[in-house]
Amino acid sequence: MPLTDILVRNAKPGPKAIRLKDERGLYLEVAPTGGKLWRLRYWIGSKENRISLGRYPDISLREARERRDEARKLIANGINPSESRKEQKAEAVQDALTFEAVAREWHDRTNASHSEGHKARVIRDLERDAFPFLGDKPIVGITSHEILATVKMIEERGAPETGRRVLQIIGAVFRYAVINLYCTYDPAAVLRGVIPPPKKRHYATLTDPREVAGLLRAIDTYRGSFLTQAALKLLAYTFVRPGEIRHAEWAEIDVEAREWRIPAAKTKMKAVHIVPLAKQALAIMDAIRPLTGRGKYLFPSERSKDRAMSSNTLNAALRRMGFTKDEICSHGFRGLASTRLNELGFNKDWIERQLAHGERDKIRASYNHAEYLAERRKMMDAWAKDLDGLKTGAKVTPIRRTATTE
Repeated sequence: MPLTDILVRNAKPGPKAIRLKDERGLYLEVAPTGGKLWRLRYWIGSKENRISLGRYPDISLREARERRDEARKLIANGINPSESRKEQKAEAVQDALTFEAVAREWHDRTNASHSEGHKARVIRDLERDAFPFLGDKPIVGITSHEILATVKMIEERGAPETGRRVLQIIGAVFRYAVINLYCTYDPAAVLRGVIPPPKKRHYATLTDPREVAGLLRAIDTYRGSFLTQAALKLLAYTFVRPGEIRHAEWAEIDVEAREWRIPAAKTKMKAVHIVPLAKQALAIMDAIRPLTGRGKYLFPSERSKDRAMSSNTLNAALRRMGFTKDEICSHGFRGLASTRLNELGFNKDWIERQLAHGERDKIRASYNHAEYLAERRKMMDAWAKDLDGLKTGAKVTPIRRTATTE
């Protein structure tokens, strides 16, 4: 006999589970604890299966029969209701795995070894340029076209480098998702190279000896901050990157060895860079030591001794001297030195190593920071002497015969 609402409501538990049958495989299972569960018994081929249809009284007798009928329709079409339910649950889980959820998990688990600055930059890029467009989308449904539209918007606002970086981050998130079975493929993979690489940047610089001499004299007579003037002088004698000058620390200077060892974390190549210091460079440091020698930085910010000089300070000083951005910028001292040293006949390998160019392999770079150090010491002394000669108007002749010997 089929069940009735009264029979279901009044069903009492026993010492063992009790099964009250309805029709077409539906039955009510009453547990010894009093709980009541609707279940369906069915066969796929010759194999018996059972599936839960919900708890009573949350699911009434009428609703249980409706669920039974839906399940039997699946069975009639050769679909196992239990497997279908598992697939639906898996799809629901996948729908809950949004790009933002997976990206934040990836960021937490795979960026632990990176610096705090790097981790902050990555999450900032995601929050600003990826999450607003992809964040709430299930990661399994995101297409290559959606990713392309996202990075193209970044490119069109005039930030192609950011677009390339965000595309790399999105690709890394998807590779993580594939490895963890959150999705089956990386839709960002086909977009590699969609934003062309930037043209090599050329920094404005001076190469004519007379113009270089004028620049050096202008720095000598600069009427602005004494520390800014000293930083420009040291930049000329060392031709390191402007950021390395601004962040130079007294702890990195070895006066006895006449060396400035820039830590790997501060260099573009991520390798220790040794800068031999000519006597002129050491004299500049001696002059500013009474002012900043008790602090961390050689050239601290005017606002706080705990912070490095502002990134715009050196270029602003050059503009005050009357040099336009098309003539010279703080980074242009490197081009100036490279051109002049090559004209003077110094070995190109020495020059490239002193410019901290070249080897990008981290293991090899860690061994090469002292490469050609003895030769570079002589070159840096000669370079300082050459600058002084240009400044005073002395005639300087190329030294090709002796400088190219190794």
